Amino acid sequence: MNKSSFLEQIAIELLKRNNNSLENTTVVLPNKRAKVFLLNEIRKVSNVSLFSPNIISIEELIQEISEIRSVDAIEILFEFYEVYLRLTDKEEAQSFDLFSSWAKTAIQDFNEIDRYLISPKNVFTYLTEIKALERWNVQPNKKTDLVDKHLKFWQLLPKYYEVLYLSLLDKKIGYQGLIYREAVKNLSLFSKENNKNKFYFVGFNALNDAEEKIILHLNEFNNADVFWDIDEYFLNNEYHDVGLFIRRYKKDWKTFYTKPFEWISQEFQKEKSIQIIGTPKSIGQAKIVGKTIENLLSNGEKLDNCAIVLGDENLLLPVLNSLPNEADSLNITMGYPTKNNPANLLVLNILKLHYNALKRSESNYIFYYKDVISVINHPLIEPYLKSENIIQKIRNNNFTFFNYNTLTKLKKAESYINEELFELLLKPWINYSTCDILQLLKLILSKIKYYLQPNEDVEKLNKTFIFSVYSLVNKIESYNSKYNRIDSIDSLLALYKQLQDISEVSFEGEPLSGLQIMGVLESRVLDFKNIIVTSVNEGKFPSGKSQQSFIPYDIKKELGLPTYKEKDAIYSYHFYHLLFRAENIFLLYNTDSEGIDAGEKSRFLQQLEIEKLSSHSIETLSYNAVLPQKSYDRMEIQKTESLLLRLKEIATEKGFSPSSLTSYIRNPMQFYFQRILRINEADDVEENIAVNTLGTIIHDSLEKLYEPYLGHVLTLEINKEMFQNINSVVLERFKETYKEGNITRGKNYIAFEVAKRNIFNFLKQEKASIENGETIKVLQTEASLECILQNEALSYPVKIAGKVDRIEERNGIIRIIDYKTGKVIGSNLKTSGFEGLTSEIKNDKVIQLLCYALMYQDKFGLPNEGIEAGIISFKNLKCGFLPFQIEGQGRIDNQILSNFTEELTKLINDILDESKNIVEIV
Repeated sequence: MNKSSFLEQIAIELLKRNNNSLENTTVVLPNKRAKVFLLNEIRKVSNVSLFSPNIISIEELIQEISEIRSVDAIEILFEFYEVYLRLTDKEEAQSFDLFSSWAKTAIQDFNEIDRYLISPKNVFTYLTEIKALERWNVQPNKKTDLVDKHLKFWQLLPKYYEVLYLSLLDKKIGYQGLIYREAVKNLSLFSKENNKNKFYFVGFNALNDAEEKIILHLNEFNNADVFWDIDEYFLNNEYHDVGLFIRRYKKDWKTFYTKPFEWISQEFQKEKSIQIIGTPKSIGQAKIVGKTIENLLSNGEKLDNCAIVLGDENLLLPVLNSLPNEADSLNITMGYPTKNNPANLLVLNILKLHYNALKRSESNYIFYYKDVISVINHPLIEPYLKSENIIQKIRNNNFTFFNYNTLTKLKKAESYINEELFELLLKPWINYSTCDILQLLKLILSKIKYYLQPNEDVEKLNKTFIFSVYSLVNKIESYNSKYNRIDSIDSLLALYKQLQDISEVSFEGEPLSGLQIMGVLESRVLDFKNIIVTSVNEGKFPSGKSQQSFIPYDIKKELGLPTYKEKDAIYSYHFYHLLFRAENIFLLYNTDSEGIDAGEKSRFLQQLEIEKLSSHSIETLSYNAVLPQKSYDRMEIQKTESLLLRLKEIATEKGFSPSSLTSYIRNPMQFYFQRILRINEADDVEENIAVNTLGTIIHDSLEKLYEPYLGHVLTLEINKEMFQNINSVVLERFKETYKEGNITRGKNYIAFEVAKRNIFNFLKQEKASIENGETIKVLQTEASLECILQNEALSYPVKIAGKVDRIEERNGIIRIIDYKTGKVIGSNLKTSGFEGLTSEIKNDKVIQLLCYALMYQDKFGLPNEGIEAGIISFKNLKCGFLPFQIEGQGRIDNQILSNFTEELTKLINDILDESKNIVEIV
């Protein structure tokens, strides 16, 4: 910390005023964090041994005066529910989870009313009358139950407040506002009992009415002193919000009529280096924080002199991951939101998994595959389950919904599965009580914490996250055993979601050494030489107008309750206080105007620039991602020896399929990944049948239907038999291809019907052809064909291989047919010549058909009259068979195939040529 820090000056002053004896001295600070820093400063400036003063936070003092114990928001919520049930008719009473959704807002309002010592009667009378006026135009005979219940709620609200207040007071517990109000009532007794004590209030700014009364009372009866921390520049500027509250105290407090108003500094006007840095997105700010710390250390600065203040606490993890290795010691003092805690997300996933399973079918306990994967693939779970194989089996078998028995079968083959953890996570919660579920969640968290490595930094962080969630679950369990209001997994899940919003992760560290990382409120009364502040955007710093309250703005203003204007003034003080004694200041903000973390540049930054002091060096910088001169460089793969060997392996053993050849024409890089490297897209569970899956089912169904009649001339009787088998064959193909996927409802059922309809229409068209006297004999379906391409231009013989959907003889002419479930039109199959045929992707279907014809020629030879090749498009079925045509000729003869072979040889030679790299098409 800085040598001329505010707390150092306080330490010197305390020793001076009390002659090095601090035994009967109480120092009151805005928060607990500053206590250890003040003690350290007293130790450093004192040259004698002495008893430490009593150093407490303002909230601890208030509790001491009121003799009432503060309890957390969760317990207050349960206490309020008990009151609510006593005052509400049983048939109208809401469940706890529904009640808690509005009760949190009500408690916040109760808290504000009490902290500012406002008459509850005045506030609630205002509210009730306003709500009644809003309904003034509703005729008595037109009122609905909803309107009546709405008005009744506002009439009951003052009763809720009164009974809750008295109930808590009777138990000697309370929320903050109640404790403040009772402290004011108990002030006289407290000051008498502590008449030998001297109180010092240090570093305060915005005081509520209760705090003002307490300080003024102790000032009068116990000679209490206030050590402000305000700069002369802001105090004397009546338009600047930083000094708004302290100017008011200087003017209104009678104590300053006779006493001098002390502790006005002139630190802000001193020389400062200020960098205002804009960069897109939060991750950009985190990277700049890391780089700034690295630069400060390289310039000889010590970590003890540096602090990072996070305007948005969600930036904590990105910042930690961006810090340089040299930042080997740090102290985190801030409330990290529980809802972003990885362990919290795991517990939520577990609750949702079992909640959804119970809702679907309590007896069969049906899991949804995404719910299961979200649990077993969670970063805190996956290392101990090694769940990738189970997930792959779920995807391969297309499991969408399944039970626990199916899961146990899937994991049986996996010997390294942690059986205990697997069972704890996934065993059905049938007949589990809320207590059972909470105990189970604690056991799961304990097991994971036990498995973590003890010395790794990441694991230490994870342990902190796990402990935080464990504490939250433990609290819920404790309160449930006391109040017994969580009676189902529904209410448990709803309550957990709400409590995560008001819970925080607490970090432990060495506060007096290393880099300090803190939130805005934790920075009060502390000073650092080097300050980095993030997220200085509107809506973050300051936080903006959003506030949940039942009390409208106008009422708040009239009654003296704080509004967003006072809140902005508080943020203004916090922001400028960070700058008071700092020398090197780095203010970061997000320049992006879109996205979750976007926002306008903070008014504080603009104010700094407009009101720039001559002693301040302000530099405005903007960092953006480095943009290459080209938006994208095409990938290019050199044909190495191993790559050429792989190509030869394909060419001579497996063979090039027509689809692989057209894949190369479309994009050589796609060919490289799929055919050479054998990298395919990862399989995923098909909740809804994909287009390619539907195509496979139609192909397979037609093969199955025609299989008994291969080589036979089709008759109307055969056609009729196939019609009768459509339903059973398609259903069988669906089960085989779509595996465990559900086809009995939703889009899948529609796809099932579409497949049947396509086949029905195809057979109907076939029937019409038979009735028209055509002779049709299906020779083969899904026929595997191949041929060897030998040419002096090729280094070695090359195999072409593939499957033909259907080979038939129609009216004495051999016809090769390729089924397409997509739409194809006749013009796609026409070409004017062979020159450049294999260089354009628009000819892909022509190339496929001619490859099939070439393979047929090699195996069977071509009849004198030639053969036909074409496509049947199920989305263009009315056009029937779409034939390949060249210059109006539809028959394929030896000359056509000879010409095609020359073009095909050029394409294959291009693929195999070692001097030609594989270049991506963009």
